[in-house]
Amino acid sequence: MPASAPSPATRPSAAVGRREILRLAVPAFGALIAEPLFLLADSAIVGPLGVAQLAGVGLASAVLQTAVGLMVFLAYSTTPAVARALGNGQLPKALAAGRDGIWLALLLGAVLAAAGSLAAEPLVDLMGASGDVRVFAGDYLRWSMPGLVAMLLIFAGTGVLRGLQDTRTPLAVATAGFTLNIALNFFLVYGLELSVTGSALGTSIAQWAMALVYIVMVQRNARSHGVSLLPHWQGIRALARVGSWLMLRTLSLRIAILATVVVATAQGPVNLAAHQLAMSLFTFLAFALDALAIAAQALIGKELGASRPIAARELTRTMVRWGLGFGALAGILLAAAAPWAGLLFTPDAGVRSALTLALLVLAAGQPIAGYVFVLDGVLIGAGDARYLAIAGVVNLAVYLPLLLMVRLSGAAGETALLWLWVAFSFGYMLARAVTLGWRARNDRWMVLGAR
Repeated sequence: MPASAPSPATRPSAAVGRREILRLAVPAFGALIAEPLFLLADSAIVGPLGVAQLAGVGLASAVLQTAVGLMVFLAYSTTPAVARALGNGQLPKALAAGRDGIWLALLLGAVLAAAGSLAAEPLVDLMGASGDVRVFAGDYLRWSMPGLVAMLLIFAGTGVLRGLQDTRTPLAVATAGFTLNIALNFFLVYGLELSVTGSALGTSIAQWAMALVYIVMVQRNARSHGVSLLPHWQGIRALARVGSWLMLRTLSLRIAILATVVVATAQGPVNLAAHQLAMSLFTFLAFALDALAIAAQALIGKELGASRPIAARELTRTMVRWGLGFGALAGILLAAAAPWAGLLFTPDAGVRSALTLALLVLAAGQPIAGYVFVLDGVLIGAGDARYLAIAGVVNLAVYLPLLLMVRLSGAAGETALLWLWVAFSFGYMLARAVTLGWRARNDRWMVLGAR
């Protein structure tokens, strides 16, 4: 074989690559949409109670998602660490990394939940809420805090299984958790008449049930391979170091979303309620498209751990094409559903009308989103966390002036929300596409991932 020709060990066939992507991405799709489905279910259940309740849940959800989102590195740092150890034939090391991720999640979750319980009202005030919206937002946020610890444990447990190339088990756990969440929320909100408090409490209980499943699974796997269940502080510190860059990357994302909510809040309760629904649908679609990113994290990490950069490059090209295609398909479906989507969540005609415009803009931007999420997953899988953090800060610097322009434009009603979503979908997301595409143009990120 000529020296320039890649060997079968370094370059998988296209069919094998596609099968591996689908094997991980399809189940990951179901597992990834669990959390946005929780929020959509909460919105659908709370919506008939009134606009103030729906707006309050939307505001509190934005704050809660910020705390949860900042900790997503528990999955994003654990997955490639486990995958690289697996690719290098070191299964006990992979399980040890997963164990340390679980311990880190527990410690961080306990601290955040305690702080969130004490700071619920000040956080809501900081977002600019007032009147009934403030009351409902505070209630929802406070009773969501117990579930915050569970969500972090779910992140870490899911990251372990993804790194081990298993996305089917997280799908099963997410399906059971979503079903339990729906049943509990209906019972607590309408059966016991607990309003938004019942919705938050039901979600927290469902999240803890899911977290316990992951804890038991990681414990059994570790014991069966002779891995101690006690925390290894050096391993925890290593995950935390990688996680600090990923946290900065995620912090820039959350600041962008929170700043968008602040502008929507200033536009009034109707636009805020419509924005909350549109953002919930954006999150749903983002996690759906992110299924490819999860496959990228697991597969790229494994290939680079096994020193197969050519295979990593081929998989990246395939997943980028798929991300663009799936984004276009999601946009077409969302555009078709936009005029009627509001009927599922609220009886208020004003909210439905504003939501339709926001969803049409969101639909048009989905191909960009598909491209962004795939490359984000590729670079996370390669361990290129530092670049992702710096790029996130650059993207935020581009987006904040656009938000300020929307805020000062003088636009009112539906038009104001329309321009807000134009700024988000074609300002912020396009900036992310440019910075990620710039990094992926050469092989430096693969060199980092192979270390």
